[in-house]
Amino acid sequence: MKKIKIPSDLTSLAYNSIKQHILEGRLDQDSRLTESLLSEQLGISRSPIREALNSLATEGLITIEPRRGAFLRRFSVKEVGDLYELRKLLEGHAVQTAEITPKFLVGLEKSIERSQALLNANKKREFIEEDMWFHGAIATAAGSQPLFAMLENIQNQIWLCRCKTYNLSSSSAPQNHRFIVEALRENDRRKAKIAMREHIEYVQQQLVAYLSSHATAPESESANGNRRRHLLSGPEAIV
Repeated sequence: MKKIKIPSDLTSLAYNSIKQHILEGRLDQDSRLTESLLSEQLGISRSPIREALNSLATEGLITIEPRRGAFLRRFSVKEVGDLYELRKLLEGHAVQTAEITPKFLVGLEKSIERSQALLNANKKREFIEEDMWFHGAIATAAGSQPLFAMLENIQNQIWLCRCKTYNLSSSSAPQNHRFIVEALRENDRRKAKIAMREHIEYVQQQLVAYLSSHATAPESESANGNRRRHLLSGPEAIV
């Protein structure tokens, strides 16, 4: 990470910087985040770093281990399944309550075009970000800030797993998004809900199947000891 200029709200700055680093995929599950290292990397004191890490832990992106530091959260197969089940409920509600306007539909259609272009260019991170934008736009149109906040948090947590199944499920997303938009254009809320549910279920099945086939036994104490890694400066991933 690059050192950053110090604004008035250091906690927000630290939070946004660390979160961006996580969502850009620059950390792996064995990477250790400590207050001292982050303080040095960002050029600010430990207190706002501590508060930022606590916020990220509350959101479910990291876990904090006493006297060891923070690590990316490790999701069990059940936890991933539960997140997607919650997504189906919340996003099913979103398509049923979204305010449908010409501007809203045009925005979704342009998102589909961008998604297809990013897929063709094999730009994984940008594609996932565009996919999140599409679903976020529908949640925003539902006019419920709590709904949007919950879905955003779920999407951020799922991000930690989605990169693993990009090649398995990404190719179906643009077409599935088209089914959703077509149903919304027809103002057929039931059809839109079914299309949304089937879209999320497909990704869920691919991810759960992948995680199940790659599941490993819990780490031993020695394995835990070997996973103490440090944050690097610059654009490299943590090693």
